[in-house]
Amino acid sequence: MYQTLLTALENGILTVTLNRPDKLNALNRSVFDDLFLLMDEVEADPNIRGVILTGAGPKAFVAGADISEFTSLGKEEAMALSKRGQDCFFRIERSSKPILAAVNGFALGGGCELAMSCHVRLASENAKFGQPEVNLGLIPGYGGTQRLTQLVGKGRAMELMMSGNMISAAEAYRIGLVNQVYPADALLEESKKLMATILTKGPNAVRHVIAAVNACGSPNDAGYAEEVRRFGECFGTDEMKEGVGAFLEKRNPRFS
Repeated sequence: MYQTLLTALENGILTVTLNRPDKLNALNRSVFDDLFLLMDEVEADPNIRGVILTGAGPKAFVAGADISEFTSLGKEEAMALSKRGQDCFFRIERSSKPILAAVNGFALGGGCELAMSCHVRLASENAKFGQPEVNLGLIPGYGGTQRLTQLVGKGRAMELMMSGNMISAAEAYRIGLVNQVYPADALLEESKKLMATILTKGPNAVRHVIAAVNACGSPNDAGYAEEVRRFGECFGTDEMKEGVGAFLEKRNPRFS
């Protein structure tokens, strides 16, 4: 089904491996085609309850965009490429199911942007992060200027994007770009543990958390209004009744 992705479904968790190790899993048109197809599958298949994205090989999560595709682009084509990348990463960010990035090596340029579009980022100790587009006379084009600023703040984002400097997993953790750092051989196991924990919670509630958090920073306090709306939508559902009932009965909830 996919040209550039490997997938494995176990216990509701779909592990997706970007599989271009000879190119350090660089993003090209085929990868984006596959990511769009992947998100269609994720949303349509009830057996998929959460997704973990990682990269093939020991060196890279995604080392960036495939620059060889840039050489023939004019202004309008470049803008279309940027818009398509943003649309793809919006599909990930706005997924109703939790998506976790297991960053197992270089996450540079578009690779860092892909990781930032995921709901949670876990990294191996050897992971490296950066937005080095200025070295090419470019800027991030797949949402990096916006998401990096949201995650680490304006000052740090400006420094990283204007210098093009690469940072370690430890530094990425310190500034809030990643949630946790693990030894390389434990990364995937720890990622599955976290996803398994998330999948024990109310799936409807998790969906509403994703949407409400994504509304953060909306103008005129719209994010707060979205929180109120979604808080109300949780009430009266079978999921909420089970969760509250389990709490009062001092037992673990059994969400469907």
